[in-house]
Amino acid sequence: MKAMLFAAGLGTRLKPLTNNKPKALVEIGGITLLERCIRHLKQNGIHEIVINVHHFGNQIRAFLVDNNNFDLTLHISDESEGLLDTGGGILKAEEFLSGEEPILLVNVDVLTNLDFQQVLHFHEKTNSLATLVVRQRQTSRYLLFNKNQLAGWKNMKSGEVKVSRPKLIDSAEEFAFSGIHIIQPELLGLITETGKFSIIDLYLRLAKTEKVSAFVDQQSVWMDLGKVDELAEAEALIKQLEA
Repeated sequence: MKAMLFAAGLGTRLKPLTNNKPKALVEIGGITLLERCIRHLKQNGIHEIVINVHHFGNQIRAFLVDNNNFDLTLHISDESEGLLDTGGGILKAEEFLSGEEPILLVNVDVLTNLDFQQVLHFHEKTNSLATLVVRQRQTSRYLLFNKNQLAGWKNMKSGEVKVSRPKLIDSAEEFAFSGIHIIQPELLGLITETGKFSIIDLYLRLAKTEKVSAFVDQQSVWMDLGKVDELAEAEALIKQLEA
């Protein structure tokens, strides 16, 4: 299994920490978010990783060189000309992701001890084109699954609903996306979108005809570090992870 780390974001909500460095190099417990993600991937048997960059991208490159690429095969997907969102980011990195191996996609600001190999086993067992790691937690936007098939999406603030499977939508359950997913490399050939686009919109389109599954994770420790005032919570979580 290959992996792609999404590290290109501006980190606006983490200002002023990101005024002079990328979000990926923000430290929690004295270790950058990027290093934590890379080491977790390595512990899960992943040896080839694509990292997309934009905001202070040269700092990320230098950090990787200083750490000898953590003795892994690392590729940089350069989005310096413009952020492409997750969907566009995957398409931009296609040359590094194509092949026969499943691809694990992870946001660099996700803190977790989730066993990625367990997710891979589930993904392969269900013969899914894509498997999205989800949780039962409060959020403003939900993915709607019925019988482990993506049926739609709902924005709780605006009331907007996007439907992939009309026959499944009425009794679908609401789950929050965790920023972790696995795709089959064949998915790359099904992308018709161009430029900057949402991976969720891509999944909703593909789910009309393809198997897009949910891996419901309630066992792992998980946090999406989004705001400066969450740093203390993140530090406490790291202590729990390292205990």
